[in-house]
Amino acid sequence: MNYLATDYKHIQLDENQVPVIEGSTMKVVELITSHLAHGWSPEELHFQYPHISLGKIYSALAYYWDHQAALDSDMKQRLEKASPPIAPYPQQGIHWSAYFPAPQTWLRDPKTS
Repeated sequence: MNYLATDYKHIQLDENQVPVIEGSTMKVVELITSHLAHGWSPEELHFQYPHISLGKIYSALAYYWDHQAALDSDMKQRLEKASPPIAPYPQQGIHWSAYFPAPQTWLRDPKTS
């Protein structure tokens, strides 16, 4: 796979222009999702992903803050694809959200915030 360099040390773009952490297959958006969803600090991210150095984590965080609108949009699209359909369980008549908390609470639309 060919990668393009960026102005951010440790961040490369894959052939689809998706930012990836150098030396790994982890997309920046995946690391940022963990950071936002769990409230993990850079040190906790390193504990959870020991194969990603702290320098690479900080570089990914800097990339995110400089490209927040685009990455938030990407996370929102991924979340919508992964979310279960909004429909009651036919057996119990209970809405799925009673079992799963709304993940959208940590991903706010920057236009409405």
